Amino acid sequence: MIVVPVKEGESIEKALKKFKRKFEKTGVVKELRKRQAFNKPSEVARERRMHAIYVQQLQQNEE
Repeated sequence: MIVVPVKEGESIEKALKKFKRKFEKTGVVKELRKRQAFNKPSEVARERRMHAIYVQQLQQNEE
């Protein structure tokens, strides 16, 4: 459960902004989107491989 302490005299907009920031940090929305669609293990492996290649190319370009 997310608890947002609200100071006296603080506007509701500011409190909502704090709540939204804390909610984003928990990663709930990201997890829900991830669970909506099933990815085959081969697709997951391919994505990891492509990301590793991308990172490796970035590191080579820096040198």
